Amino acid sequence: MTTAGDIMHRGAQWIPEHETLDRAAQMMRDLNVGALPISDANERLCGILTDRDIVVGCVAMGHDPAQTTAGSMAQGTPRWIESSADVGEVLDEMQGHQIRRLPVIENKRLVGMISEADLAQHLNEEQIAAWAERVYAKR
Repeated sequence: MTTAGDIMHRGAQWIPEHETLDRAAQMMRDLNVGALPISDANERLCGILTDRDIVVGCVAMGHDPAQTTAGSMAQGTPRWIESSADVGEVLDEMQGHQIRRLPVIENKRLVGMISEADLAQHLNEEQIAAWAERVYAKR
């Protein structure tokens, strides 16, 4: 059985909710990623911040990324999956919520992220096509 832990990208890092968006952008650049999980003071997942969130939700709105915090951008209920979850559960979670990045948790700690690139490396063409159709479908 292939698990979330088998296909995830290890080494994901949190951005604390009190950090500013300019710092988040620097982290994304340094880590070569397009999204960061946002953690609260107890290192619990409270959201996901994407590069698009910074551009559209902050810069394009005329806000200062040096004054806007990651936590202020956290919206909705964050989705995640346990590292021991079967890849079918990963696909169900991502498809059901139409998300392209999924934090992986083990013992209540962030251990990795699953992205489109990770799926592309571990799934067959039919699985990828079905995933993309459901994630990108308009509701």
